[in-house]
Amino acid sequence: MTDETDIRPTATTQDGRPQPRRATPADVARLARAMAEAFYDDPVFSWLMPDDERRLARLRRFYAIELRHVGLGGGHAWTSDELAGASISAPPGAWHVPLRVVLLQGSLFGAYVARAARLLGAVERRHLREPHHYFAHIGVEPAAQGKGLGSRMMRPTLDACDRDGLPAYLEASSERSAALYERLGFRLVRELRVGGGPPLRLMIRYAGAPA
Repeated sequence: MTDETDIRPTATTQDGRPQPRRATPADVARLARAMAEAFYDDPVFSWLMPDDERRLARLRRFYAIELRHVGLGGGHAWTSDELAGASISAPPGAWHVPLRVVLLQGSLFGAYVARAARLLGAVERRHLREPHHYFAHIGVEPAAQGKGLGSRMMRPTLDACDRDGLPAYLEASSERSAALYERLGFRLVRELRVGGGPPLRLMIRYAGAPA
């Protein structure tokens, strides 16, 4: 298995661009803003937080919690020097959302907390059970999208999967993100819909898949 110290980037990517770096506690506020902007128009979050005027502020709080308690609290959080986004993942055996995180984030859904709880329950019931690395969230702020940053931030974890012979797993919440993950070697397992909401695409990438 790969532990926290084993997931490390080289100096540059193959095309010569700088590799991502680990996020730090000092990065959380800026990264939470970037992630909130990235997911503001996301179909699933728009369904869970339908108030357009309050969604951005709620997403900032959501991702501040996610970064502190998941990415920096036992998982992995990769970003760029520009702090334009992040890739948050969990190592094998650590994909369950901690109860304290569920409780902290639950209040952000307001009147739609029951909807969010049903979706989270369905996602957890169908989650991959074999050992794997789990990408909880990958997001890039709109101004920095389309430049390959999301793929680069995922690369250290994908490389760890290949070294360990383990799959990577995630849920894609939009057609655009699913297309990106397919280019990285992920394949669709199933589409999940809960309560008439938009689909979540459950996707897996096996070790050694071309990317």
